[in-house]
Amino acid sequence: MTAVETQVQYQSSYMMTSTEEYMIQEEDWDRDLLLDPAWEKQQRKTFTAWCNSHLRKAGTQIENIEEDFRNGLKLMLLLEVISGERLPKPDKGKMRFHKIANVNKALDFICSKGVKLVSIGAEEIVDGNVKMTLGMIWTIILRFAIQDISVEETSAKEGLLLWCQRKTAPYRNVNVQNFHISWKDGLALCALIHRHRPDLIDYSKLRKDDPIGNLNTAFEVAEKFLDIPRMLDAEDIVNTPKPDEKAIMTYVSCFYHAFAGAEQAETAANRICKVLAVNQENERLMQEYEKLASELLEWIRRTIPWLENRVPEQTMPAMQQKLEDFRDYRRVHKPPKVQEKCQLEINFNTLQTKLRLSNRPAFMPSEGKMVSDIANAWKGLEQVEKGYEEWLLTEIRRLERLDHLAEKFKQKCSLHETWTAGKEELLSLKDYESASLMEIRALMRKHEAFESDLAAHQDRVEQIAAIAQELNELDYHDAATINARCQGICDQWDNLGTLTQKRRDSLERVEKLWETIDQLFLEFAKRAAPFNNWMDGAMEDLQDMFIVHSIEEIQSLITAHDQFKATLPEADKERMATLGIQNEILKIAQTYGIKLTGENPYTNITPQDISNKWEAVKQLVPMRDQMLQEEVARQQSNERLRRQFAAQANIIGPWIQTKMEEISHVSIDIAGSLEEQMSNLKQYEQNIINYKSNIDKLEGDHQLSQEGLIFDNKHTNYTMEHVRVGWEQLLTTIARTINEVENQILTRDAKGISQEQLNEFRASFNHFDRKRNGMMDPDDFRACLISMGYDLVTASAGVASPGHGDLPPYTPALIKHT
Repeated sequence: MTAVETQVQYQSSYMMTSTEEYMIQEEDWDRDLLLDPAWEKQQRKTFTAWCNSHLRKAGTQIENIEEDFRNGLKLMLLLEVISGERLPKPDKGKMRFHKIANVNKALDFICSKGVKLVSIGAEEIVDGNVKMTLGMIWTIILRFAIQDISVEETSAKEGLLLWCQRKTAPYRNVNVQNFHISWKDGLALCALIHRHRPDLIDYSKLRKDDPIGNLNTAFEVAEKFLDIPRMLDAEDIVNTPKPDEKAIMTYVSCFYHAFAGAEQAETAANRICKVLAVNQENERLMQEYEKLASELLEWIRRTIPWLENRVPEQTMPAMQQKLEDFRDYRRVHKPPKVQEKCQLEINFNTLQTKLRLSNRPAFMPSEGKMVSDIANAWKGLEQVEKGYEEWLLTEIRRLERLDHLAEKFKQKCSLHETWTAGKEELLSLKDYESASLMEIRALMRKHEAFESDLAAHQDRVEQIAAIAQELNELDYHDAATINARCQGICDQWDNLGTLTQKRRDSLERVEKLWETIDQLFLEFAKRAAPFNNWMDGAMEDLQDMFIVHSIEEIQSLITAHDQFKATLPEADKERMATLGIQNEILKIAQTYGIKLTGENPYTNITPQDISNKWEAVKQLVPMRDQMLQEEVARQQSNERLRRQFAAQANIIGPWIQTKMEEISHVSIDIAGSLEEQMSNLKQYEQNIINYKSNIDKLEGDHQLSQEGLIFDNKHTNYTMEHVRVGWEQLLTTIARTINEVENQILTRDAKGISQEQLNEFRASFNHFDRKRNGMMDPDDFRACLISMGYDLVTASAGVASPGHGDLPPYTPALIKHT
């Protein structure tokens, strides 16, 4: 028996058995006739024609769509014809429950094909409910005529619309955007026919102002040459403001199936071109990643040695220039590299997602250019950078301290060298050998006064040595000069001590030769020397330089200065008492006619010296007051800067933390779709970008503080470094989160995951995510899968657990996401 004879015999047998079973007449059904709206009229005609186009293969047809399907027989026959499968044997009774049973068999078959029938029950179909019947037929059309349509990664309605747009794109006056208004003038239908069968229609003769003629032309040609029955009326389409979308889709889907065979070759070519384009894009992303990674690693390699160079400069301006260079690096050079690093990670994740969706092997960068390698290099850069600024500030403080100590050292050395000038020559004189008794005694007393003065200067020498030692410990650049000068002073001091002792021994040997001494001159010398030394120390202290960094420190200096001023009355008494001794000498000389033949033999200090130095001390006191008050004003200004910076930092720091938490909540919140999450994240990103001006203003205040050498701030726990790091982390987090949602959308669209499946998985994930950090322990994750109806162990072994089944195809993508 030939294949043709076999086919004819099968069709005859099918028609004899199936038609006899389904053509049993149903009993009459009385109901009130309702007025049909325009959309119902179009759907009734279109769906009836569509059903008949398939039922005629079984040798039957329907006249009234809601009446002929009431007993379920022709409905079951229709499903058998369009699916090519056998349905259960129908019930042949005419009772209502027989009809409901047959309709239920048909509905069960539809559900078995993965179709959800919402609010459509057998009773409504049996009762002849027009809207329910039309809804059921539309569901069948969607499943068996439209659902399997696929064009360039789009399917069903979107795929059919895209197919129509692609086919009609070259034609004038045709712009297919939907399945209602776009088809009213008939040109779109004529364009579809002309695209595949240009011999049937002369498109150039069609006019846009003749919609009825265009539609009738398309209907007639389709029915005559393409075996597509006339399902619509041109007048109904033209006279309806918005033609019924379902009727248009049903009719247009017949064109798709009629021309599908001719398009297979074209579709295959398009797929090959698309694969090539995807591969080229992936290659471009790989090359871009390699280039960005190489440039970023090279920049890090060049920058780290610069930050590791901790060789201090010898002068304050040079170190301040180093600090300014570092700030330029933080403000100008580093931020673009942070953006490059973030973009590099985003490109890498996007590339891996595209490769995975294309069933291509994962991208493996060149050795040393992995994302982890770049992260490690960046971490090393930040570790080196972290200590660099602290080192710079420490060095600046050290140089500032060194300059202060060096100036103080020079001042004290100058005072000491002035005092010691000629002392060695005087101590080396042997004038006592030819002196008289009075003269020798005078020399003895003079030497005693010198020893007293020498002891008073011991403290200054010790201070000079201590300052020199501190300069050496702080690695002063000109330590050699300091050490040489200090050593000269110490050697001279030791020599003075030796000479002083020798002269005392000599004077004591001849002291017995002399009898008297002028007590008043001696007393003056003894009182004048320490007082004069006290005034020297007072002038030295009043002219001493000072460095403070807070209000408390300057207040401490002011308190010390006030204490010094409180001692001035007592000092003035000492001055008057000392000058009173000289006045007593003059009074005695005048009284007893004693002619003074020279200065006090026991000291070189004159009353005029004491008066001059006292006047100098009194002039220096208000000058010191002014200096201290100027420093108070400067410290108050610095305090205002601290408070201004702290006020902003205490707002910006918590704001950054709040935004980080909000972004984290958005990324794990199951409310809304991925597109809504993406919209929220984009809004957060825009808010963050708009907030940049506050960071810049804080940077300005920080710059003012640094220029004022303000290195601490007790009014806030946030430093500029904290804010910068938090800001960089916030930018990186929002960019990464947006990228993750984009990848989830790519995965969802590629794997066909519905929003309900995503929400179900997220809800289960959040339930078992006890730490609320977006990460689960393996046991918790397995429990999460089991709660959703999947056994991780048996599914991974390829054995379906009772009542569970294998993991669905979208599970790996969601596991990757979690």
